[in-house]
Amino acid sequence: MSDRFDVAVDGGQLAISRFGAADAGAPLVLAIHGITSTSRTWLATARALGERAALAAVDLRGRGRSAELPPHVGLDAHVRDMLAVLDAVGLEHAVVVGHSLGAYIAARLATAHPERVARLVLVDGGLTIPESAGPPDPEQFVEDFLGPTFDRLKMTFANVAAYQAWWAAHPAVAGADVDRADLDAYAAYDLVGEPPKLRSGITAQVVRDDGLDLFGEPDAERLSVPAVFLCAPRGMVDDPHPMQPLADVQAWAAADPQQREVIEVPDTNHYTIAWGAHGATAVAGAIAAAVSA
Repeated sequence: MSDRFDVAVDGGQLAISRFGAADAGAPLVLAIHGITSTSRTWLATARALGERAALAAVDLRGRGRSAELPPHVGLDAHVRDMLAVLDAVGLEHAVVVGHSLGAYIAARLATAHPERVARLVLVDGGLTIPESAGPPDPEQFVEDFLGPTFDRLKMTFANVAAYQAWWAAHPAVAGADVDRADLDAYAAYDLVGEPPKLRSGITAQVVRDDGLDLFGEPDAERLSVPAVFLCAPRGMVDDPHPMQPLADVQAWAAADPQQREVIEVPDTNHYTIAWGAHGATAVAGAIAAAVSA
């Protein structure tokens, strides 16, 4: 089930999709996607949740159907938008799930407004990215770290099928347990323009500006609310360099073992931990546990 609605924010309307449980009384969870993604990140997780919970999945400003909003990017701007969403859907004390950049936004929301967050589910994001601590040139680090992503944002495609095929061949996805219908829906939703020059609706500048706001001590280190952290053992191109190494996440949890839990999701990478059947099942389980706690 998917219903689209908009929430008034600074500069316009933020797009939200309600995924999951058909029962209007099912617990509603705020779901925040990654830096070059959209609400369609959560299709597999919503399906895995079944009737246990529904997701209010945002399109962050500069992405998806929120692409026309003024690019007031950075964690604080996104947090203001998330507060507007919580108010609009009547969530006073919410479970919040975030993937990648969404995890950093969720952690900032929880540290700045702990009274609005009941529990966090952080999916392969929220802590210091390896080699980003004190880089000589943060902008160059973002450019290098997100290099393949920036390349995609510059590409054009003759038609929707060409972009869907590009994603199907992506090293993080090819051969993985990602439902092709979900992948095709994700790709189609991301495109803007007209054939034969379709392109992603996300601009490199929005991504760069958000990326630059991830330096410094992570908000997740200062959390006062319960949180579970799911991490993938492989990176953004299915490489053996995870964005959030297990040892780092375990050290984070050990600092407050009563409030923090770690779940490593085997055989996943930074994308498939959210998009694949195995990863989505694990994320859905963590969300279901959070809403029932």
